[in-house]
Amino acid sequence: MATRGDKRTRLVKAADKLVQRQGYHATSLADIAAAAGVPLGNVYYYFRSKEALGDALIGQRGEHYRARRATWDREPDPKTRLRAFVEMTVENSTLLARSGCPIGSLCQELHKQGGPLAEAASGMFAEFLDWLEMQFRALGKGAESRELAVHVMSALQGATLLTHSFRSPRYIESEARRLKAWIEAL
Repeated sequence: MATRGDKRTRLVKAADKLVQRQGYHATSLADIAAAAGVPLGNVYYYFRSKEALGDALIGQRGEHYRARRATWDREPDPKTRLRAFVEMTVENSTLLARSGCPIGSLCQELHKQGGPLAEAASGMFAEFLDWLEMQFRALGKGAESRELAVHVMSALQGATLLTHSFRSPRYIESEARRLKAWIEAL
């Protein structure tokens, strides 16, 4: 018999996959319940609303990315950490070609209506920008560190959008090569 935590985890994981594939608004609680193998009525036991489930989904994605950054932070060289960030995008290029950026797509969709969920989604980008800025500061880039962080994020988001639009990882792969060479030259 599944425990309460198991069902909740299954619901969040199912929501993550469905929202990544078809978008937040196009994904119903019934879709999520079916994918998780949980009766629809039970969803409300774990989440009082679709927004509460969305918040849990964003929380899960945020935890995943914080764990990735913690792994990268074990590297002593900021350039190595920056290259690892770029490489994460390359590693996921096939999924990104199919579904788009899990953060960017969610932000674009949620910000059309705004609200707390949209702000929570943007928080994932804010955390990445802060982390990138810290890497550039560690490289001695001082006041321009934030702009350099935005440059890296913008380059990868643009490449991800093209990769998704044309269903081809080559856009991410070529931009990643340029970014890695640029990082090495810093």
